[in-house]
This record gives sequence, structure tokens and C-alpha cells, in this order.
Amino acid sequence: MEIVENKTILEEQSSKRLCLIIGLAVGLGLLSILVILILLALRRRRAKPLKASVPNANLTYGKVNLKLKMSFAEIQAATQSFDTKLLIGEGGFGKVYKGTLGDGTKVAVKRSDLNNGQGLPEFQTEVLVLSKIRHRHLVSLIGYCDEGDEMILVYEFMDKGTLRDHLYAWKESPETSSALSELTWKQRLEICIGAAKGLHYLHSGSDGGIIHRDVKSTNILLDEHYVAKVADFGLSQLGPSDPDHFSTGLKGSFGYLDPQYFRTLQLTNKSDVYSFGVVLCEVLCARKPIVKSSQREEINLAEWVLVWQAKGQLEKIIDPSLAGNINPNSLRKFGEIAEKCLKPEGADRPSMIDICWYLEYALQLQQTATHREPHEDSRTDAYSALVMPLSERANADDFPIEEQSLLFRGADDSYINPSGVFSQMNIDGAR
Repeated sequence: MEIVENKTILEEQSSKRLCLIIGLAVGLGLLSILVILILLALRRRRAKPLKASVPNANLTYGKVNLKLKMSFAEIQAATQSFDTKLLIGEGGFGKVYKGTLGDGTKVAVKRSDLNNGQGLPEFQTEVLVLSKIRHRHLVSLIGYCDEGDEMILVYEFMDKGTLRDHLYAWKESPETSSALSELTWKQRLEICIGAAKGLHYLHSGSDGGIIHRDVKSTNILLDEHYVAKVADFGLSQLGPSDPDHFSTGLKGSFGYLDPQYFRTLQLTNKSDVYSFGVVLCEVLCARKPIVKSSQREEINLAEWVLVWQAKGQLEKIIDPSLAGNINPNSLRKFGEIAEKCLKPEGADRPSMIDICWYLEYALQLQQTATHREPHEDSRTDAYSALVMPLSERANADDFPIEEQSLLFRGADDSYINPSGVFSQMNIDGAR
């Protein structure tokens, strides 16, 4: 009797164990399936915006002006199917063509080339930034196209090309030199003032404004009246960086990079100020930011200008075409402005609105040949006695403030090689 009872108990225990094992196996199987489904869903969610973020930008960001969207057929017609005869340039994003829209408007068409190292992030940033801002000294976005794999940007056409073209690029291309003219000192000052106003507008927007991050002479374009307009917002970033956030990649162009940004990976609008200081040096000397030279101090343009500024002998390194045509006081003031922009620490650099007024004063000195007494220190900030306080002089028409918030910042790049950026390398047109 006891043997039968024991056998029954053992059978019941074995049955319970079997049920437990089966339950655990089923549970683990269901859990595994659930984990796999979650991973697939997350992967799909990450991949989907990469393809659809620009076409659905109005849903994702709510900031793109859909009225600017153009069909590929319309752009193809404007450029005669991207005829090579209409090719006017090529950059990091792709090739640029001259085009004519159906209403006769002349445009510049920038078509993405994925092999050039830039793509979707830069395209998104440019569309998002330029679809929401308008300023006399910023290049206007006429439209964009994102059909299929196409990423195309359509801008207002700038008849006179880039600032660099007129400073020294024409010397390197004799075949185009006839179409370009040397700029007078007055023209150069007016161009610098216009570009400074455009950058001030960017920096003054809500939520900290916009940091351009790639200010250089090839990104300052000139219209038929030589009015300067800042272009290329593909690397732009909304507002100042988070002090606790460090970028893992540098963005910008060799010769123009802010040393403090290079050193700390902290980007601020004063990084644009440093780059603009390098542009001022280009305007003054009509040479590249980085060149080959047996003389170490001549390799880096910014360092070279600071050396001669410290000596008080800038006239020895200016563009030869300007010799005898610059009022000494205007040159002195211009040198002081460049020196302030190129300060090693961002906190010591002026704001773009102050730079506007410094340049306005340098222009005034050129036009009026204001006399400076021999006893006056060449570094005296004489302009402060002749212009209104900053709070009174800012004119809304000249320096309008963007009230819209922009909700996009570009992804990090990896194509910048940091070695020898400031004085050891001969690299031009890094982007």
C-alpha cells in the first residue's frame, strides 16, 4: 500500500516539474520574441527619419516653409538639365549651376553630390535656417527639392561671385580675371560692414541666435551692386553650446578656425567673430589664410597681420593695389578691429554689432580724411567720441532681430584633420 502511495506522489511531483519547465520555456520564448520585436521597432524608428526627415520636415520640426518646395522637373528646366555650360562652381555640398526660372528669375542651383562628404544634415540645416530668416545681407533661399535621392537648394543669383574671387582668386585664374575687378578700399569696407550686419542678425535671434560656424571669404557673396550677403548655412548651429557638452568633431575651414574652439570644443558666436577677423585680414592683404612660405610667421595670415599690427606697420603688407589709396587713420582703425577679432579668448573679442560700428568709423575716416593729432595714441578708441552709445545707435532697419526659434543643429563632421591647422599646413578650401 505504501509503495503505491509513494509512486503516486512521485508521479504528481514529476508532473509538476514538467509543467514548470514547459511554463518557463514558453515564458522565455515569449520574452525573447518581445525583445526582438522591440529592437526591430527601435531600429526602424531610427532609420525612418533619415529618409523622411526632409520631406516630412513640416511634421518633424514644424519650421520649414513648404511654399519653398520645388519640383525636380522645374529645377531641371531652369538649368537645361544641369548643362555643364551653366556650371559656375563646386563646393563641399556639390556642384552649383546658374539657372533661370519660368518667370525669368536668375538663380544659383546647388545640387548635392554624396561623394563630396556632405549631405542630409547640411541640407536639412540650410533649409531650416534659410526658410525662416530674411535679411538684406543674407543670401535668400528661393526653393529646395528633396524628390527621391535628390537634395537641391535654389538661391538668389549673386552676379559678382564671392569676395575671395575679387581679392585674389582672379590672380590664380587668368581666364576669369577679365570678368572680375579689384575692389577699392571703400568697397572693401562697405562689404565688410554688410557681412558684419548679416552675422549680427544671425547672432541676435531668439534662443541665443544662430552660429554660422563657417565664416570665410568664399561664403560672402556679392550682388550686382557689390552688396555683401553671407551664404552657406550647412554647418550652422542654433544658439550657444551647452557648457557641459563637448563636441567630438570640429566643423569649419582651415585657417579660419577659432583657436579657443579648437582647443576646448566649445562653440560660441565669438567663434564667428574670430573667423570674421581672418576675413578682415584677407580683405587687407589679398592673400589666402594659409600659404607655403619659408618664413614661419608668414604661413598663417592672422598671425602675420598681428605681427605687423604690433609693429604699427600694416602698410607694409597690404594689397599692393591699395598702396597710396588708404587713409592712414582708416588703416589704423581697421588694424585695431582685426586685432580685437583675433583675440585668443572669445570673451575678449567684440560682438558683431560693435564690429559694425568700428567698421563704419573706419569708413568715415576714409571718406572724410579725419585728422589725428601727432600726440594721439594710434590705439586710442577715437570712434567712441564721435558716435552714439550702443543702446541709442542700433537701428531696427539695419539690425533687425529674428523672432523665430530654429529647432535644428547639424551633426558632427569627421573630415577635419586638426594637426597643423593654425600655422603648419597649406590647406585651402577645406570644405
